Amino acid sequence: MKTWAHRKADGRRLLLYGTTAYVLPPLAEGPSITENLSHLRWHPLRMEWVAYAAGRQERAFLPPAEFCPLCPTRPGGPPTEIPFEDFEVAVFENRFPAFADQPGPLPEIPGETAQAAGACEVVVYTPEHTGSLGTLAQERRELLVRVWAQRYRELCEREGVRFVMPFENRGEAVGVTLHHPHGQIYAYPFVPPVLQAEVAAFRRGPVLQNLLAQVGSRYIVEEDDAAAVIVPPFARFPYEVWVVPKRAQPGPWTFEDAEVTAVARTLGRVVSRYDALFARPFPYVMVLHAAPKGEEAHFHFHVEFYPVMRGADRLKYLAGTELGAGTYTVDVLPEDAARALRQVEP
Repeated sequence: MKTWAHRKADGRRLLLYGTTAYVLPPLAEGPSITENLSHLRWHPLRMEWVAYAAGRQERAFLPPAEFCPLCPTRPGGPPTEIPFEDFEVAVFENRFPAFADQPGPLPEIPGETAQAAGACEVVVYTPEHTGSLGTLAQERRELLVRVWAQRYRELCEREGVRFVMPFENRGEAVGVTLHHPHGQIYAYPFVPPVLQAEVAAFRRGPVLQNLLAQVGSRYIVEEDDAAAVIVPPFARFPYEVWVVPKRAQPGPWTFEDAEVTAVARTLGRVVSRYDALFARPFPYVMVLHAAPKGEEAHFHFHVEFYPVMRGADRLKYLAGTELGAGTYTVDVLPEDAARALRQVEP
């Protein structure tokens, strides 16, 4: 993997990753950066931090393809976030970050506040405006896994960062504002509640390895020597899927080549199965769960997909019991979901 760094006109960093030499010169830049107003407020009942980023209200919302800010800049065309005619994978600092190297000032409010120090990055999978993890070439998906690994390493080395999380929101049903195939990376100054619970579980034992040994073929969608795709028997979302490397790893930065290949392939096949399930682009949230800083010895990296479709024309909404109590109700049995996903060809 080759890397090229570029400093944008407004000071933000852009990284280009590829498998071949990159020689194209930069073109015209887009708008200047907006004022960062991000900060944290402590929720005394839930005992967790809430991040505020008021500037995010100004970000682009479903622009037409010719004005997509994630496409390459074309000579004579409008400037985009990526001032180059072509690239393989691009990563740049988010113009509207919830966490940043230089977070906003702390407001005077009744309650505890803190700096939202960290980072928010955008990961653009391809220069093509349409597509998905399922349509990317295997070589591009492997490059993406290596990009994630490199970003994990660099961001975790920053002072104050406790946890790094790459993720992807796909589809308007989950609130996507740009259709171009892309994901994001958040670097947090604290360990979020979900990961605190996972850390506690992994400290008690090899939870995922035990699960893989117990679930059997009923819950396995597919597997190879390096990774398994399963519907967890306790899924909280209809058609929820986990991609689990069989060898416990803290994160992609410790992968061997076979694990890079396997995870890249299975991520693409999961998305392809989703799209084939109801013969339409399938909306989901995909989250990479890697070890928070200091928890590498016992954490087991895995990828969780949270799909919001419970039928061809029905969405799964989080409502009273989920939002009010944190207890999920699910309309599709995990056994039925696994069988349906196995039956469709990616």
